This record gives sequence, structure tokens and C-alpha cells, in this order.
Amino acid sequence: MKLKKLSFLTFTFFLLVAVSLWTASGAFAQSLVPTTIPKYVTPLLIPPVMPKADKIVRQGGKNIDYYEISVRQFSQQILPAGLPPTTVWGYGAVEAQKKKGLLLHNAPSLTIEAKHGAPVRIKWINELVDANGNYLPHLLPVDPSLHWANPPGGITGRDTRPDFTGKTYVPLADFTDPDTQYTQYRGPVPMVTHVHGAVAVGDESDGYAEAWYLPAAGNIPADYAKVGTWYDFFANKAKNNFGVSWDPGFAIFQYPNSYRAATIWYHDHTLGMTAQNVYAGPAGFFIIRGGPAGDDAVIDTRTFTTAVLPGPAPKENDKFPPNKTYHEIMMAIQDRAFNTDGSLFYPDSRAYFGDSPDPIDSFIPFSDVSPIHNPEFFGNTIIVNGNTWPFLQVEQRRYRLRLLNGCNSRTLVLKFEDPRVKVWQIGNEGGFLEAPVNMNAVQLYPTEVLDGTARLLMGGAERADIIVDFSAVPAGTSLRLLNLGPDSPFGGFPIPAADVANPATTGQVMQFRVVAATSADLTTPPESLKLPEIAELPASTTTRKLLLAELTSPFFGDVPVETRLGVVDSTTGNYQVKRWADDVTENPGVGATEIWEFYNTTIDAHPMHIHEVAFEVINRQSITITNQNTDAGTGTVQVTLNSPERPPEPWELGRKDTVIALPSEVTRVKATFSKAGQYVWHCHIVEHEDNEMMRPLRIGPVQTGQPTN
Repeated sequence: MKLKKLSFLTFTFFLLVAVSLWTASGAFAQSLVPTTIPKYVTPLLIPPVMPKADKIVRQGGKNIDYYEISVRQFSQQILPAGLPPTTVWGYGAVEAQKKKGLLLHNAPSLTIEAKHGAPVRIKWINELVDANGNYLPHLLPVDPSLHWANPPGGITGRDTRPDFTGKTYVPLADFTDPDTQYTQYRGPVPMVTHVHGAVAVGDESDGYAEAWYLPAAGNIPADYAKVGTWYDFFANKAKNNFGVSWDPGFAIFQYPNSYRAATIWYHDHTLGMTAQNVYAGPAGFFIIRGGPAGDDAVIDTRTFTTAVLPGPAPKENDKFPPNKTYHEIMMAIQDRAFNTDGSLFYPDSRAYFGDSPDPIDSFIPFSDVSPIHNPEFFGNTIIVNGNTWPFLQVEQRRYRLRLLNGCNSRTLVLKFEDPRVKVWQIGNEGGFLEAPVNMNAVQLYPTEVLDGTARLLMGGAERADIIVDFSAVPAGTSLRLLNLGPDSPFGGFPIPAADVANPATTGQVMQFRVVAATSADLTTPPESLKLPEIAELPASTTTRKLLLAELTSPFFGDVPVETRLGVVDSTTGNYQVKRWADDVTENPGVGATEIWEFYNTTIDAHPMHIHEVAFEVINRQSITITNQNTDAGTGTVQVTLNSPERPPEPWELGRKDTVIALPSEVTRVKATFSKAGQYVWHCHIVEHEDNEMMRPLRIGPVQTGQPTN
């Protein structure tokens, strides 16, 4: 979303309101200036491995790796030493099978290491309580005017958009009369964990947005809903399928890990507040290894033997801090902002977006503009593995880096500033690519002028498995990983100069310090790798035309209100937006292979994520949009006459779970829907996801006893 179609006077008025609130609000006024934060003084934290709580031995079935993992609140040194610590949330093990098991909560959290074909069962515990067992309120402002989990709505009002008719929104500091006013939510925090990229997982274990649960706290008001609408239904399925029981404060999920070896990850997925929950810290890598598409299936074409990839990676029960050197490293890249006391900064007013009218009497219910929710948020610092602008000492050799764009809204365009650093991408979300891609030579867009440096485009939640070769860089060299992506919504290439990330802050990611190699590098050169074959998907039987749209407010000169998904009539091209609560429109049969076409009628690129499947990117094509009414969410969209189909980018030639859908284009993907159940598809700009840009996906028939919308 971007501000658009505002008159100069209207925009000036909104800007003055924003500036006045910026100086008047304590949260805004005390934000930490990012240029005052020292860079490259903190060594990169390499995430350790999550310890197992047990191994469940089953006669006649595969053994199950069992974990008990909670999310807690704690203090962490994210800013450099000497600056205040930050209160965050993070996952961590509460039980370990061995004494060496690391019981550490961190943000980002420890890596779950899984084996292909070996099920993993996890007890996900919501421990957001204080030392007395009372609930902890959210670290960040939560807007109760969205369609959200809504615990105070009780059993009948949970998972709804509340009606605030007759009430006025006021800032939290001014809130006095609950009969006439409403403000940000300060109650117990709902959580439900989604393993992003888990293929063929049962719906009871997918982290459905309405299957959240509150902590088992002692002071939750009696009229609050303690679980989401789908929690009890999925608890019953889990008991029938796995023989496990869910109790207050936790759920037990199971992951088959039957798909290809891949880099996946886990994070919260609560309805209407995923942005705040993930921004607070709880997320981590989940690596699937082995199987017919694992590392051992990669061939060295010089000898036609098994290739040697850079390693080792951290292993369970390694010492922490480590006493060994790792050459395979997970890196979660995120953007954040901080207050001067070290606390996380996140907007507590729509005024931050710069387009809001008077905050007292012009929000919901007097208009359709939510008072706190911001359409996007871009932090003014970059953190990698939980520290601002860290550094990593590397030898003159090859490393394997598994990158995650864990930002809420930001699209990353990463660049290794030294052309002597050679980078090959070998995998993405769905495992290995068809073939290694030389990222020093590939063009991100047709008119890009190459300078010999390696660049990578990563939308929100996308991953990149890359081999980085520092062998040609002289020892003693320090070089940076940069970000050329915008400090605003990505709209495609070329990026306007005014939108490119601030080179002094968000334009920098981390630093590499090159030292001499201590031993010979015996890994296979990336250009000599033959990656495992990717099975061809069956022919599709259905093509679905799906809509990406933006709704604007008729009250205030086209102020953006919601991003939505919808459907396009295959004959006329007429489209209609849908809400989260509308009936399911995407209902593939079990085992069906379908082509989904994302028609993007907005001015932003959207990273689109489909749960339960790994898909193939087919192509992209220009579209023409007519009769568009952004107030009503209607219009007509067609493929532009004689426009050529553009094939997938080289780094997309594999299986993916998230794809960038560019403005004024149709992006086509193909997937087989193998597991019956209730899932979702959505934009992974999480602020969009929280405000109606998510839809239910039902595979197969309606389930007996399932909740209704």
C-alpha cells in the first residue's frame, strides 16, 4: 500500500497531524536514532540447534522426534553492548532429552533439525506469563478494531471484527471511560505456531489462524475466550490421529517431513495480530535434511560422485558458545526500530503512516479507518540473527548460507559489495533448484547494468540457499552485505532512487571480515554441482483466477484501508474482493493439481504464500485493469492483449511456497493439493495478512463437525 490520490492540501493536513503526534507521543518522540547505533561491533550469533525432549518409539511405525517448546518474554542484547537491552519474545525448549541440551529462549529461536521422512511432534506452549503466573500484556500496540482473535469477545465474539458503535478511540494514556471509549488491547496474548513450508501437514498441525490459545494464566477474565474458534475441533483431530491431548496453554502438532529436504521456518500465525507477535521475536529455522533430494543426492560432475557441500552446521548438543567453526550458517534478516530505552518501537497510531485525519473522532466507528493499524511498517535498523548490523569472520573458502527474509513488510535486494565474492544460489523454499544459478551474472531485471557483484531479490518469507566463495578476497578485507531494496513497499524494478534503502542505515545488513584459510577447501565448486531432479507435477485440471486488491476509504480522499484477496470471473474478467469471514471460494479436491493465477491490481508487490503445498512458478504476464472502484472493491482485469509470457526467474526454478506477485501482472503457479483439511493462503506482508489479505483454503469436503464461518 502507498498513499495515493491525495490533494496537496489534504496531504499537508495529514502530514501536520503526523508531525504533531510524532513529537507529542512518548513512543514516537523517544525512538532511537539509527545512525547513533554503532555498526559491526557485535559478532553474528549462529543459531544453535533446538534440543529434543524425547524420542517416541512406535512399533510398526516410524519413530517420532518429540519437542517441548514454549514462547516466553525475556531481555536480550539486540543493540550493541553499552546500549540498553531489549525485552522480546522467543521460542525455546523447556525439556531436553540429554543434559547437554540447550534450554535457551532467544529471538530468533533455535533451529529445529529434522530428517526427511521422520515425523516431528512438538508441544507448543504459550508461556507469556509473569513470575506469579499472571498474563503478560503485549509488548506492542494491538488494534482491536480489526477482524482479529478478539479474546474479550468471548465465545460468541471471538475471531470477529468488534462493533465499536457509540464509542470513540482514544490513545491509551488518555483512556478513562470504557463505556464510551476504546483503545489498544492490553489483555492476554493469543498464540498459534505455523511451520512455514511444511508440506502435506495435517490441518490440525498447520497453525490455523483461528486455532490460537491464551497462556494458562491465573488472572484471565472469566468472560474472555481462552481459545480460538477452531482450537477444540483440531484438538479432537489431534487426539484421534496421534493420541495426544491438548490442555490450557498449549497445543501438540505433528509434522510428517515427507517432502524434499528444504529450509523452512516457524513463526506465530494468530488472526489479526501476526505482525505484532512476529515483530516481538518468536521465529526460527526448521531444516529438513536427507531423503532422495537431500545433500547426499547432489553430484560432483567432475567425478560423478557425491558432492561435498560447505559444512558443518550446528548440531544438537553442541557447546554454546560454540567451540567449533561452522561453514553452513542460517541467517534471519529482519528490520526493527527501537526506543531510547532499548524497547522495540512499533507504531501506536495510524498517524505514523502520514495519511490519517484527526485521531479522536475520525477513526472507526466514524469512518472505516482503524486507529492503530498501519498498512505497512519499515523498521529503521537491520538485524541479523537477533543483533543490529553484526559481523562474521570468514576464511578464504566457501560457505553455505541459508537466508530468510523475516521482515514484516520489507522486500530485500541484497548485494555483496565486493565483486570478488562469488555467489551461487542452489536452493529456495522448496529445496534445491533445478541447477545452480550464478548470482554474479544474473540480471534481476532486463535493463539492469551488471557490475560483477552478486545480488539477490527476496520478498517477505522467501528463503535463499546460497554458496558464497570468499577465496578470491584478500585476507584482511572487510566487506559488507548491502540492501538496495526500498524503505517503502516494493513495486518492481527499477526501484526509484527516492525509495532505495537509506545507505547509512537500512541499506546495510552486516559485515564479513576475511581471514586466511586454516585448511584446504575440499568442497565442490558450485558450477560443478548437479542438483537432484525435481519430479514433474501432474497436468492441471483447474485454473483459478484470483485477485490481489486494495480498498481505499471514501471518507478521506482514497486513504488505504485494507488489502484484500478475491476472485476474477474467468469469462468477463469482472472481479470482486472477499473478506476473511466470507465463505470458502478456493476448494481443490484431494490430490487435485491446479494453476492459480494471482492478478495484482495494486501498486505494491505481494509475496503470496499458500499453506500445505510447494508449488511451481509457471510465468508472469502483463494485465490491463479497467472500471476499478477501490472503494467498492470491484473492477475488471484481463491479460493485456499480445503481452508476452515472462518465464520464472532462474532462482525460482524449483519448488516454492512464497512468490512475489508484481503490480499490474498476473503471476501463475501450479500445485498439487494432497492433504484434506482447512488451510489458508495470504500475502506475507504480515500487516496486509492481518487486515483481510488472507483467505481460507479448504482441500476436499467440509469436515464433519467443523466450525462455520
